[in-house]
Amino acid sequence: MINNLKAAFAGLSLLLVLNACDEQRVFERNIDIKDYAWHKDSVVHLQVPIEDADIPYNIYYNVRNALSYPAQNLYLQIEIADTTGTVITSDLNNIELFNRQTGKPYGEGLGDIFDHQIPVYQEFKFPYPGVYDVRIQHRMRESDRRVMQGNFLPYIMSVGIRVEKAGAQGEGQQ
Repeated sequence: MINNLKAAFAGLSLLLVLNACDEQRVFERNIDIKDYAWHKDSVVHLQVPIEDADIPYNIYYNVRNALSYPAQNLYLQIEIADTTGTVITSDLNNIELFNRQTGKPYGEGLGDIFDHQIPVYQEFKFPYPGVYDVRIQHRMRESDRRVMQGNFLPYIMSVGIRVEKAGAQGEGQQ
């Protein structure tokens, strides 16, 4: 009985500590990629509510891939549009998923699945409160048959973003 109470208390304490460490998070969502094959024309859309435009935010990509992913990097295009549909920022990012020399995967792994949290924007200022449309699309070369399988990029399991108040400690681990 006492051991069960100790285990329950330890579990509750861990949950509270983990939740307290994430107070800076404003938004985080990941979209699963159907059959782990991301079509070249498929765009991930995320609706991000921003209540306070007076503070800066850090924005991260969240990427989950399988160890079988056939390239060492991933090109992602991000666009952020305001409530009127006007694109306020757009960038192409080259994300290293594996070490070029050793081939070892970056990120946090369990078995053959790896999670990455990669900084996109630091101290980003949204112009005003509202719901912003974040669009993410892969930009891997269709002509690279070593990587692409027809129109699909294989072994990308999910993609998303995290938005947090700037100044968070220890976030954004690749």
